[in-house]
Amino acid sequence: MLKSLARAALDLLLPPQCLACSEEVPADGLLCVSCFVETSFITDPVCGQCGLPLAEPAPLCTSCDWAPPTFRSARAALQYNAAAKRLILPFKYADRPELAIGLARLLLRPGKELLARADLLVPVPLHRSRLAHRGYNQAGLLARALGRISGKNVMIDALVRLRATRPLSELDQTGRELALKGAIGIREGREAHIAGRTILLVDDVLTTGATASACADALYAAGAAAVDVLAIARVAEAEDI
Repeated sequence: MLKSLARAALDLLLPPQCLACSEEVPADGLLCVSCFVETSFITDPVCGQCGLPLAEPAPLCTSCDWAPPTFRSARAALQYNAAAKRLILPFKYADRPELAIGLARLLLRPGKELLARADLLVPVPLHRSRLAHRGYNQAGLLARALGRISGKNVMIDALVRLRATRPLSELDQTGRELALKGAIGIREGREAHIAGRTILLVDDVLTTGATASACADALYAAGAAAVDVLAIARVAEAEDI
């Protein structure tokens, strides 16, 4: 009762806002009607490994059939189109860390099965130079918020960027894999928390899967039992990269 009254008072003082455009939305709402209509939520069928939306049901997409990533499976809430960019880019680049809790709520539906079997949530790491420039790791904020909502344990600093890489948006799949080779490792002293556990890797956008695979390689080397991936958005078309 007291919580309900407190929530009502807070909504009166600070009405809930659309994550994308800041228009007022109903209590517990995340998107206004206009932004909801423009947002492409990912639904079945999807690739059983990388989570790519498919035109027709199939166990795997062509890419995963020929050259599967090293993580076990991945899911995302949205296709990475213009509407998804309006959600993610301010969170990532425009100093909007308060968006983390709302964006984490978007992950509950697509991540239901992955969260159920996860022992530990781990964010994709940011190199210290980019962390200093940006002020926070958006994947870390997202993982922390998701852990708070789901009740899952989170280890923010399990992974570390060992060296800076070129912006991956400038590279193709092969270039990304080469740039990331040996670029991600386990932070000293964290191996014991990873060994034998199912890890859910959390990120904002899943593009080619190269970064997620590099993280999975490091986690498997530390003894992880399995590595899954959960992201806000999934790039489905090359022009969206």
